[in-house]
Amino acid sequence: MIVCRSAAELERMRDAGRLVGEVLAELAGQVAPGVTTADLDAMAETRIARAGATAAFKGYHGYPATICASINEEVIHGIPSGRRMLNEGDILSIDVGVSLNGYFGDSAITVPVGKVSEQAAALLRATEESLYKAIERARPGGRISDIGHAVQKHVEANGFSVVREFVGHGIGQRMHEEPQVPNYGEPGRGPRLAEGMVLAIEPMVNAGKPAVKVLGDGWTAITKDGSLSAHFEHTVAVTADGPWILTAREVPVPAR
Repeated sequence: MIVCRSAAELERMRDAGRLVGEVLAELAGQVAPGVTTADLDAMAETRIARAGATAAFKGYHGYPATICASINEEVIHGIPSGRRMLNEGDILSIDVGVSLNGYFGDSAITVPVGKVSEQAAALLRATEESLYKAIERARPGGRISDIGHAVQKHVEANGFSVVREFVGHGIGQRMHEEPQVPNYGEPGRGPRLAEGMVLAIEPMVNAGKPAVKVLGDGWTAITKDGSLSAHFEHTVAVTADGPWILTAREVPVPAR
């Protein structure tokens, strides 16, 4: 069942989403060669607890950490580790989810570690652009598949490929709700978008072929061909006034 949220519920979801955006912005600012993914995980855990929220991923189906930290060929669900040190030229996907006052927020970014290759920079740019093209389709009267079609069209036009095995999802009082939101497909199919629907839209894009596999830890998904992968995600509400990005990262106004 797809749940449509009231205006009051969306405001509460914005509170959760705002926190997710703040945590991601702070973590991105700490990404540098020599930092470990466990360092970033500890920062996130402290920040989320200080805000009176709960880390949505930790303990979810047994997942052991606060964030997902996926490096280079790791697509999603990379487990933070004190042995995973970031190196110049890496790309790092950071996925953060929180529960605050009964509602969830979920967002991801992929950031360069120092100077990266032209291919890596192009992959990050195309993936992030595809997210915003998809968000533009999250309007009343459209169809779920319009979102994925927008991702696929932009990604493939840039010479990259869309992961098929993992998809976006509805979100609200649970982390994963109906409907599923694939990042590919023909437009005009699937459930009709309605005011109050909230979707976690999350393109996962590979520099090489789309196939992925899950490692022996049961979580970390990597590209089968070893190519780079990027992941961007926002929690988005469908409203009469257009898409509302609940996890938008607000840029502070500089002090005068």
